[in-house]
Amino acid sequence: MADKRAGNLLIIGGNEDKKGECLILRKFIAMAGGRQARIAVVTTATELPREVGDEYRTLFQELGAETVSVLYISNRETANDPNQAAELESATGIFFTGGDQLRLTSILGGSRTDMAIRRAYGRGTVIAGTSAGASVMSDTMIVDGASSDTPTKSTVSMAHGMGLLEDVVIDQHFAQRGRINRLLAAVAQNPYVLGVGIDEDTALAVTRDGACEVIGSQTVTIVDGKAIVHSNISESKRNDPLALTNIIMHVLPAGFGYDLKRRLPYMVRS
Repeated sequence: MADKRAGNLLIIGGNEDKKGECLILRKFIAMAGGRQARIAVVTTATELPREVGDEYRTLFQELGAETVSVLYISNRETANDPNQAAELESATGIFFTGGDQLRLTSILGGSRTDMAIRRAYGRGTVIAGTSAGASVMSDTMIVDGASSDTPTKSTVSMAHGMGLLEDVVIDQHFAQRGRINRLLAAVAQNPYVLGVGIDEDTALAVTRDGACEVIGSQTVTIVDGKAIVHSNISESKRNDPLALTNIIMHVLPAGFGYDLKRRLPYMVRS
């Protein structure tokens, strides 16, 4: 796995708890500096930026962050506004809301905002994202695909993500929307890429050295295709069922972690 990480990531499967203990959102605040955290919420993915932005601003302030700004970046012109870029460069934590991951990449990609996010990450800023905001973190992202069907070559559509996490593809709302077939199809296309499926109200905290910890009430599913013995994806037709043998899969709840470099799960010491 390429080692280009600088900051830490919090990758959230969507629908995280916002009314109870808020373990995942509290973790984000802690990673970003606690009361001294400077949080920037990016609402680009959602079609309801004001409502969603206000919700997260209130939540993060109630959870102890003194400085929370919301960036309403809905087009390329705004994405190239130097004031927006400056806001992101001064943040200790950047949070991507849910919505449509293609909106994030198509609006932000290559802009001043995009460059500011990458510079902030390079200095150690924590990047968090929920749902669509989780999918964009990998260099290749899932953008569409049928759920709960037999895995086929046409099961999944992919595009370039933000590339903060390399050699990984992420799917979210994983168990709740029956998306194992999408992850298998993605890994079949490139077995070197690790498949990570994150359930709702669950997150994967990734440190700069590639150590991951599961947080939340459900599970993270890891699909490792590096040892695949047989695959028919190259010769099959678009709707033919996939044949894959010797797939390695791990299902990890809170209390477990995963080493991205060694591709091994482990128990987290309390």
